[in-house]
Amino acid sequence: MLEKINSLLTEISETKIKGPDELELFRLKYLSKKGLISDLFEEFRNVPSADKKEMGQKLNLLKQTANDKYNLLKSEIRVSDSGSKAEDLTRPSCPYNLGSRHPISIIRNEIISIFERIGFTVSEGPEIENDDHVFTKLNFAPEHPARDMQDTFYISRISGGDSNPGDILLRTHTSSVQVRVMQSQKPPIRTISPGRVFRNEAISARAHCIFHQVEGLYIDENVSFADLRQTLLYFAREMYGKDVKIRLRPSYFPFTEPSAEMDVSCTICGGKGCNVCKYTGWLEVLGCGMVHPAVLEACGIDSKKYTGFAFGMGIERPAMLKYQVNDLRLYFENDIRFLEQFKTAF
Repeated sequence: MLEKINSLLTEISETKIKGPDELELFRLKYLSKKGLISDLFEEFRNVPSADKKEMGQKLNLLKQTANDKYNLLKSEIRVSDSGSKAEDLTRPSCPYNLGSRHPISIIRNEIISIFERIGFTVSEGPEIENDDHVFTKLNFAPEHPARDMQDTFYISRISGGDSNPGDILLRTHTSSVQVRVMQSQKPPIRTISPGRVFRNEAISARAHCIFHQVEGLYIDENVSFADLRQTLLYFAREMYGKDVKIRLRPSYFPFTEPSAEMDVSCTICGGKGCNVCKYTGWLEVLGCGMVHPAVLEACGIDSKKYTGFAFGMGIERPAMLKYQVNDLRLYFENDIRFLEQFKTAF
């Protein structure tokens, strides 16, 4: 037993470690309840009485030597760590996980960035609006179905059901912001209006009563439909890729004339046809047209001197295409499992 004690004394004195992990191994090997020194104390019970005094002194010396060595090694590690990097006193005491942007915000910011590169500014307005800005000044007829309670969330109605410019409602499109811009600014006007809008629709995988839009407006002298097409072609290529194709189909909107719907070639199947594009090779992404002269006049702009174009798109559709989300409701449920997938997106 004496040989074991002397061997351990030599081994402990010569021990060198490189880090906290090796220090812990040292503690477990020599100083833990199942360590070598504890084993020797168990053997000490069987030592003859004549040798117990000498063996006891040696064991106590061994234990003290091991404790001193452990404390010395521990202090050396602390000095080494403090010398290699200073403590950051401003660091939070607990590790906080970074969040991520919502997919709608990611696409919204991307769309804004594209149009800002060609001179468009961002305009915003209230979500609670009046009939005058949402419908009347945009050339909606008094009997237009969009004014009906089945499509619009009314907060208060002045005339008991009949449309009135003073009716208060939740905006159904961000075109109301464009009206405010035209009333407060003189041409040339080049602006986009991102925001949240509301329509009284049944909630399903493909529809929701809340959704997001980005609408654009450009008014100046000699603005033509060719300017509109070129602007939208630039947007489509920046958003969906350089090889994307667009097509404009005739349509109708009260506030534009002529009006069109713009489709882009399906980015999932490359225009060959799939279930996303309903095997047509095309996806509808926005509506557009030349601003109706009646709208310009209603907002105090001379329609004989100025012309302009407008366009509007939902943000959910581009987000669904980019991230292949097949249910609109996921955008509004705040499911952490869904949102965590966008931590690497900016």
